[in-house]
Amino acid sequence: MASRDEHTVKIINQHGPFGFVMFVAFIGAFVYFSHTTHNFGDVMWALVQAIVWPGILVYHLLLFLGA
Repeated sequence: MASRDEHTVKIINQHGPFGFVMFVAFIGAFVYFSHTTHNFGDVMWALVQAIVWPGILVYHLLLFLGA
C-alpha cells in the first residue's frame, strides 16, 4: 500500500509593525492636510494628498540629488 505524505506549510507574515507605522503616517498626513478643509471636496483632496505624499517626497528628493 502506498502511504500518503502530508506536509504542513506554516506561513509567517512579519510585516505587521511596518504596516502599523505606515498606517499611523497616513493618519497623520490626513490630519495635517485636512486641518483647513471647509467642504467635502477639500476633504477628498486631503485624502488624495495623504495617499500620494510619499511618492511626491521621493520625487523631490531624487530631483534634489540630481538623479
